[in-house]
Amino acid sequence: MRTQDPNAGLTKITILLASTLTVMSGATIAPSLPAMQAHFSNVANSEFWVRLVLTVPALFIVIGSPIAGQAVDKIGRKSLLLGSAILYGFAGSSGFVLNSVFTILVGRALLGLAVAGVMVSATTLIADYYQGDARANFMGLQAAFMGFGGVLFLSVGGFIADLNWRFPFLIYLFSWLLIPGIVFSLYEPLRIKADVVSADTPVPTAKLPVKLLVLIYACVMLQQIAFYLIPVQLPFYLEQLSGAGATQTGLAIAFSILFSAFASMNYGRVKKRFSFIKILAIAFGLIGLGYVGIGVASSYSLILLVLIPTGIGLGLMMPNLNVWTANEVPDALRGRALGGLTMFMFLGQFLSPIVSQPISQNFGMTATYGLVGVSLVVLAALLWIYKKQVCQAVDSTIGAVIIPKSL
Repeated sequence: MRTQDPNAGLTKITILLASTLTVMSGATIAPSLPAMQAHFSNVANSEFWVRLVLTVPALFIVIGSPIAGQAVDKIGRKSLLLGSAILYGFAGSSGFVLNSVFTILVGRALLGLAVAGVMVSATTLIADYYQGDARANFMGLQAAFMGFGGVLFLSVGGFIADLNWRFPFLIYLFSWLLIPGIVFSLYEPLRIKADVVSADTPVPTAKLPVKLLVLIYACVMLQQIAFYLIPVQLPFYLEQLSGAGATQTGLAIAFSILFSAFASMNYGRVKKRFSFIKILAIAFGLIGLGYVGIGVASSYSLILLVLIPTGIGLGLMMPNLNVWTANEVPDALRGRALGGLTMFMFLGQFLSPIVSQPISQNFGMTATYGLVGVSLVVLAALLWIYKKQVCQAVDSTIGAVIIPKSL
């Protein structure tokens, strides 16, 4: 077992760049959807299948995350990340050459399995390498890099999608550039395995805070169902509202993610002032206000303006849930718990078009955004008002950690 300084520059940048691969999995090709739908217009139910191209990786991330969570605790963090990065480039770029929407879906499914491995291994490495405030700050930085990566990849994806809808698939080859860094800069952290107990050194039985994880997993799934209304529905909404093309759509989505990145960068500071449950309520409230704004906005420029609170809410939400999980789960079970978080996050992404499409078809996208926005604002208010009761309900045994005196 090698020991290294996790603060080494190359180690940090490798983990951060690997984390950007997760946001690329779906949103990078979002600007291509209208042109892809036109290309496959002769396929029955092409509107449904093309939207599924965006979200089917999420289904296979859901399937792969529990497996990745087990593997990251059994075979190691570094090995899983390396194998996942190799598969990611191969599967992600396959859409550039495949000529059937159904074979593209197969490639997207393999991409989902790769993303599961990347997400679980990268986040678990951060939780292993850092503790306390350093962990909160670095997970905020991780979310910020994911946001900035999303801005870059979406902007580039939108620009090249106007040239040809297939070009954004080539962006996934970026993962292969990270392979040398993974091989030479990362190290496997020393940890006590859950199934190895020494007779001479008693180890307490590791238990998961189940009630707390139910709350965290439910929140991340709901948040992703709501958030993915942006990459799934916004390209069509903007085209209908203002005639926006792929470049403008990519910039709009990237604009939201840009503010998400700024919020994530400052998560460590926010966490020093607010508890986990308060940040959760604030994040839901901001996302909800942004969606109400989308529902009433009448122009492209107004849409950009109301995407700001949505992005800020998202930027606070993800590091908050990651740090909350990492702090409360025993080291030996951390990979599995974070694998569950990844699973429910992407389950929400997969369910988003399934939940939203019937509503938008029957009531229109304006009403869909407005309804979701109002619902999230109400949820935020309830979490804020009943924050102490919620914390006591999820697990009284960790009340001293999640219920500070400030409540």
